[in-house]
This record gives sequence, C-alpha cells and structure tokens, in this order.
Amino acid sequence: MDTITHFAAGACIGELIAGHKLGKRAMVAGGFAQLVPDIDFVFGMWMSPAANAMAHRGLTHSILFLILITPVLAWGVRRLWGDKAVPISFWIFFLGVEVLTHLILDAFNAYGTGWFEPFSHLRVSFNAIFVADPFFSLPLGLALVLLLFTRSNFRWRNLIATSALALSATYLAYALYNKWQVERISNKVFALHGIAPTSHFSTPTPFNSWLWYVVATDKNGSYVGYRSVLDQSNDIHFEFFPRNDSLIEESSFNQEEIKTLKQLSQGHYTIEARADTLMFNDLRFGQMLGWQYPRNGFVFHFYLHPDLDNTLVLQRGRFEGWDYVAVKAFLRRILGNELPAPPRE
Repeated sequence: MDTITHFAAGACIGELIAGHKLGKRAMVAGGFAQLVPDIDFVFGMWMSPAANAMAHRGLTHSILFLILITPVLAWGVRRLWGDKAVPISFWIFFLGVEVLTHLILDAFNAYGTGWFEPFSHLRVSFNAIFVADPFFSLPLGLALVLLLFTRSNFRWRNLIATSALALSATYLAYALYNKWQVERISNKVFALHGIAPTSHFSTPTPFNSWLWYVVATDKNGSYVGYRSVLDQSNDIHFEFFPRNDSLIEESSFNQEEIKTLKQLSQGHYTIEARADTLMFNDLRFGQMLGWQYPRNGFVFHFYLHPDLDNTLVLQRGRFEGWDYVAVKAFLRRILGNELPAPPRE
C-alpha cells in the first residue's frame, strides 16, 4: 500500500485501540508505527538497483522483524511519551497490531512480501488490490481528517474509525470476489486455447478492481491479457511474449544481478533486445497501457547494461503515455468495451 493509506489505516486502528488512553496521540503513534516496515528504502540507498528491488518488502516485512521490532518500538515510544501509567505490555500489543497490519496489507499487492525472510525468500502475493487504490484508501483518508479535526472527547470518534476500516475491508473483500471471477474465467480460457501454464497470476490494473491483468507463463514465455469483470465475452485475448533466455547467455552483465531479478520476478519475465542493449522485463508489474496497445513494453524494465541507469526501475514507465485519450480508453475498457486493435507496424 502507499504511505498515506498506511498512515491513515494506522491512525484509525490507533484510535480504536488506544484513543481512550492516549487521546489523539494514539493516532500519531499508530500512523507512524504503520510506516516502520518501510524503512527498507533507507538501506536501499547503499544497494545495487537489483538488490534494492529484491530487498524492498523483504526482511523488514517479515514475521521475524515484527517479533524483534515490536518490543523495541514499545520501549522507545513509552520513554518518549513519558507516561508510566500505560504498561509496556499495552504498547507491545498496540504497536504489534500496527506493524502486523502493514505486513498483511502489503501482501495483497502484486510486489510480494517477504513474510518468511531470512529463512525463505518466498514472497507472499495475493494480487488482489493495486498498490494505490482510491476506493480502498478514501474511507481511511476521510476518517483521518475527521478524527484530526474533532475533539478527543467527541462521542462518535470510535464510530468514524470503525466505519472507515469496515468500508475499506468490505472493498477488499469485493476485490477478492472480482479476482475469483477473473481466475475462474482465465482457467477456462487457458483450456480453450490450449495454454498449459506452469504458473499464472491475475492482478488489478491501476486504481481499480474491475479491469485485471492476466499472465500465464510456461517454459517458453508468457501469455498476457486483460479481463474486465464487466466483459460479456467468455474469452480473453492473449499476446505471447517469448522468454528469450538465450539472450542472457550472450550478455556480459553481472550474472548475480540477473539471478536476483529472476528470483524477484517469480519466473514471470522476458528478455528483450532493444537498440544496443538487453532489457529484463518483470511482468508482474504490468504493461504500459497494455489494454490499449497489447504489444507495449512492461513497466518494470531493467537495463542489462552497466552504463544505463536503473535507479527508478520500480516506477519507470508506470504512467508513460497517460493522456486524455489513454484515460478515456482505460475507462472504456474497464466498462467491458473491447478497444479497436491498434494498427500493426
């Protein structure tokens, strides 16, 4: 989830758990406690881009980190607050719930969360909600504003926080239902087209839970398509992208970096030759306007060349080409309308 959503969720949870003891300070403590796992971005400043991408949502999003950091946070916050009437056990429970909530929420995004680090590099990804979804975040954001501008003894504060969390949880449940629909149709389409993937996933496109990005991968490459829950057709148009592993064998790029990228991609990747360099595409993060231009490039494209910059690899290209025409086409596709095929080059 994005930083603002984490803070707002933490503030609402803080109000419910500790508002009666700490007043508005509970919102502040809860909000900032929710942000603690994201300190991994600090360590990333000293890592290579590939190692940084792998470390993100890794150890600091693990169960081990939760167990170790919670008592430290509790001790530090209790000293900072200077209120010895609140026992350390209460702080451990309160802040532990906040950090745990962060780990759970992040697992619903496509990036993957390293719950079991450092013992296993398995990434937990439910692929149910986009990293920034206004329909999930808006109730929490509105509640945060209301809680900030109402008195600590306002009688409806608990109701405001509870309602916001309930609305966001309901939307998340709705997103999971949409995912179930897309998965059900996808499996039927795989059989219809003779696609036998070794693994596949579906994940929502930006800012919504209606248009989904579907990827089915086998040893030769990946089939990429889009499905709206409002589509009337029982088919999905897939574009095939070959894996091109042979291109890596010819590359002089650091093989350990490539190994890290493959691990991050969970097997959903392609190698692409462009101009005088190679690119590693991690398909899990989607295409640039792929619902409109099925052969477009992928958001996560890592240059396999030591002289090219990969610093912003996680964000590069995410909204490239998003203008009025693109947004209009995006909304039409969400509503279940097939878009005209782009002219072939």
